[in-house]
Amino acid sequence: MTYEAVAFDLLTALLDSWTLWEEIASGHGIAWRDRYLELTYGAGRYVPYEQLVEQAALDVGVGRGAGDDLMKRWDELTPWPETTEVLSVVAARVPVAVVTNCSTALARRAVDRLGVEIPVVVTAEHAGWYKPDPRPYREALAQLGQPADSVLFVAGSVSDIGGAAGVGMDVFWHNRRGIAPTDARPDCRYRSLDPLLDLV
Repeated sequence: MTYEAVAFDLLTALLDSWTLWEEIASGHGIAWRDRYLELTYGAGRYVPYEQLVEQAALDVGVGRGAGDDLMKRWDELTPWPETTEVLSVVAARVPVAVVTNCSTALARRAVDRLGVEIPVVVTAEHAGWYKPDPRPYREALAQLGQPADSVLFVAGSVSDIGGAAGVGMDVFWHNRRGIAPTDARPDCRYRSLDPLLDLV
């Protein structure tokens, strides 16, 4: 399959956001992050991202103020070791986009950590809905000017698999954490971004 563009999840597929959450939550970052994902995926229509992050912290006992700490340290987000090189090569071949559930202001700060210019950045705040609702994915397709069947989506979280596939995109699952197989059916799954260079 030859793809005319690639869209990426930002905070899991391209960036190691897990480590920062873990540091702030003193070893409870995975539970905090998983609860935040439940809240955002269940929210549907956009409500302030920062509010959901703080609510997730309270729900799992991380403590009040953890969300504020995360926002203050947001610029410490780190790309996966191969992210910048792979993304640079892909962006030189085809148009790229990111589709993220964070706010527009936080998305800009996170994209700056990549070291690669991303011409299309779609946030849940901009789209008005959280993934896996189809609207953010469709907005990215519209801005890329490509039909869904010509765009590969690189998912970081399981819910992105069904969300992106639901609008007609093929899905590459960057399963960095080695999550056990689920009912989700990506077109391929890897624990690194490197195989992406053979697909684009």
